[in-house]
Amino acid sequence: MQDIPNKHKEIFRTIGEAADAINQQAYVVGGYVRDFYLKRTGDGELTDIDFVTVGSGIELAREVARRLKSSKITVFKQFGTAQVRHGSLDLEFVGARKESYRKNSRKPIVEDGTLEDDQLRRDLTINALSWSLNPDTFGVLHDPFNGIQDLKNKVVRTPIDPEKTFDDDPLRMMRAIRFATQLRFEIDEITFEAIKKMAHRISIISKERILEELNKIVLSPKPSEGFKMLFHSGLLGEFFPEMVRLKGVDERNGQRHKDNFWHTLEVLDNVAKVSDNLWLRWAAIMHDIAKPPTKKFVKGVGWTFHGHDALGAKWVPRIFKRLGLPMDERMRYVRKLVRLHLRPIALVSDEVSDSAVRRLIYEAGDDIEDLMMLCRADITSKNEWRVKKYRNNFDRVEKKIIEVEEKDRIRNWKNPVSGDEVMELLNVKPGPIVGRAKDKIKNAILDGEIGNSYEEAYNYLVEIKDELTNSKS
Repeated sequence: MQDIPNKHKEIFRTIGEAADAINQQAYVVGGYVRDFYLKRTGDGELTDIDFVTVGSGIELAREVARRLKSSKITVFKQFGTAQVRHGSLDLEFVGARKESYRKNSRKPIVEDGTLEDDQLRRDLTINALSWSLNPDTFGVLHDPFNGIQDLKNKVVRTPIDPEKTFDDDPLRMMRAIRFATQLRFEIDEITFEAIKKMAHRISIISKERILEELNKIVLSPKPSEGFKMLFHSGLLGEFFPEMVRLKGVDERNGQRHKDNFWHTLEVLDNVAKVSDNLWLRWAAIMHDIAKPPTKKFVKGVGWTFHGHDALGAKWVPRIFKRLGLPMDERMRYVRKLVRLHLRPIALVSDEVSDSAVRRLIYEAGDDIEDLMMLCRADITSKNEWRVKKYRNNFDRVEKKIIEVEEKDRIRNWKNPVSGDEVMELLNVKPGPIVGRAKDKIKNAILDGEIGNSYEEAYNYLVEIKDELTNSKS
């Protein structure tokens, strides 16, 4: 067969000849083969290729490295695997294995096996495809579970009984949903029912492994599809209960609020259409996360969620830590966008002051464009007139932000007067009075009382010097 792409054919022939020389069978397996039939190998991005050999993966890797004249070989003896670096490619070799599981352990007993044994332990039929690389069978496709047909039918299912597959390694439930989301496939009904039944088993999986799959869902072209499957299967509630609590609609006196779970997914998809930024997508997921505890019905007004922006921002670090997300500037970026996501809509009035715009620019800094992107994504009304009105409002806000920034240069603002200069002029030592002085200058500039310049700021400090020094305690 000539299915093997020309791009890597010579390397594959070298691997097949190396396997023949040491009396082993070698196969290219998994994602590389699957992506070829999905026509996804021509994008130039694929750099990791997996190989299975009936015999020693380490021995084959050493023979391949010798033939490719590569000194970049890494051996993992405890796992029986080895990796050869060749140009931009990482070639990973492992011996075919069969696995069996004890009742109360997800760690398998691993033994040497045949190609068939190795394919039986694969998570999905579409990942159990392989090509033979030995010279006499070069390019022969092995497809024991009709994976090619599943690719054509756009179906995700397990090679064997899904309950056994998921019981052996519960992360495979997340992987099934992740692949279905990325590829825009359906999950086979029997397989999905097994996920629902086995969802509680995800609790034994480390948060790092869960997060890796979750982030791939978040980064997919239409992430809502993955979150719908996570929700309906019960998996989402196992590791992200706050998001599940967004689901539901209350009614009182004939007044209802929108379902905040489905709204959040719409916002996430809207962001995904315009940005690949993982953290902006996480801000979309988190922007209304604190609506359930802030929900209140006010007679004559309807349902309100006052303070959900501040409370949501407060929750961000706790949720990030529990999910295993980074506790660094990326978390702070998400927290900031959650805290500020209601602010731009408050600036749509024609009478809004420049000072309010300055304060928003000051607080958002370099993230002001991302904040506006999130706010636009937050428009999910089915009323076209209302959507148009809100978008026109945001156009006006963005125009005003640009005008104020060009005039006042507030983004990434730093106080023109240093702490040392404050202490010298006021004749004080380091302490609260220095902070009060700098705050006075900051507020005067943001409120438009003085211009954003050193000269005006220093002269203003001279004017309020007595007020500050007389307030010393």
